[in-house]
Amino acid sequence: MKKIIFSIMAALVLVWGCQSTDTGQAEVKKMADQANKEHAAIATVAGGCFWCVEADLEKVPGVLKVISGYTGGKGAKPNYENYSDLGHIEAVQVYFDPGIITYEQILDRFWRLIDPTDAGGQFVDRGPQYRSAIFYADDEQKKIAEKSKKKLIDSGKFSKPVVTEILPLTPFYPAEDYHQDYYKKNPLRYKYYRGGSGRDNFLQKAWPAGAGAADTGRKYTKPDDATLRKKLTKMQYDVTQKNGTEPPFQNEYDQNKAEGIYVDIVSGEPLFSSLDKFDSGTGWPSFTKPLAPGHIVEREERGLFSTQTEVRSRNADSHLGHVFPDGPPPTGLRYCMNSAALRFIPKENLEKEGYGEYVKLFSPKK
Repeated sequence: MKKIIFSIMAALVLVWGCQSTDTGQAEVKKMADQANKEHAAIATVAGGCFWCVEADLEKVPGVLKVISGYTGGKGAKPNYENYSDLGHIEAVQVYFDPGIITYEQILDRFWRLIDPTDAGGQFVDRGPQYRSAIFYADDEQKKIAEKSKKKLIDSGKFSKPVVTEILPLTPFYPAEDYHQDYYKKNPLRYKYYRGGSGRDNFLQKAWPAGAGAADTGRKYTKPDDATLRKKLTKMQYDVTQKNGTEPPFQNEYDQNKAEGIYVDIVSGEPLFSSLDKFDSGTGWPSFTKPLAPGHIVEREERGLFSTQTEVRSRNADSHLGHVFPDGPPPTGLRYCMNSAALRFIPKENLEKEGYGEYVKLFSPKK
């Protein structure tokens, strides 16, 4: 994908042709019309490789769809071969439900997905076409964006100046089909690029509490082993601390259909929502995506004849289960979890237990 990248990455990343720009503009209009019908809102941001920004923001609760594309330049009908020559930037348009997540909260997540101090690009991708930016559609978005940037600067999080630009939105042109949902279509190539680009390493150091998570002020910690042995059942301890697996169909949450969220039994960090739960028929609770991606860590497990992707919690480092590429739409993923690693909090108890930010997930749509 990238024009300046490690040689091994260049050998792995292939290009398969493209859609016409006219078709892409029709897709944007279709999405905008659908957004109006669903009372959705649109945010446009740039943070380097649009594969990564799209993938991260699509996992945020309340986000309906993310489209990768080009904007910010003066030339019409850009494509991947000429967009940088026309002055465009790799960007994404985020369609979101403002009843679940606000524009301000979208930007809060966005800051945690980029290096806002890098004026020359993002991570391994260098050049003005990879710089970070927030594109505002109206005066209200401009005001919120400026306030959000000032909040980040005033926090003292970064010793270097925050250089992310705030720019008026110009026509947005969707990227070619093969760039859309690249992380789903080409998971291995995406993981190679993501790992080699330096993005994840930077984000984990800058935001140790979770790169994709909003800062709620709540800290999630892991108790010492003696406390864990007292707090957890034998099964819960074996699963979370010894990488065990509970029996299928004979566990607490496989058939749980109540509304609420699932948190780490050890630390309490939020992991999954009942809104993303489905009956996979495997005998374990399964989800299409995490509730808070910043609290999830995925690790490749190489066996003699197969490779699996293990899922662990970020702060407690609990073994949760595995993720497989055989789930239903919209993600095509199946996060197959152990009930023993989870604690369920019903929607009516969220406020009381300190998870009030998730209450609106379960509020009736107006």
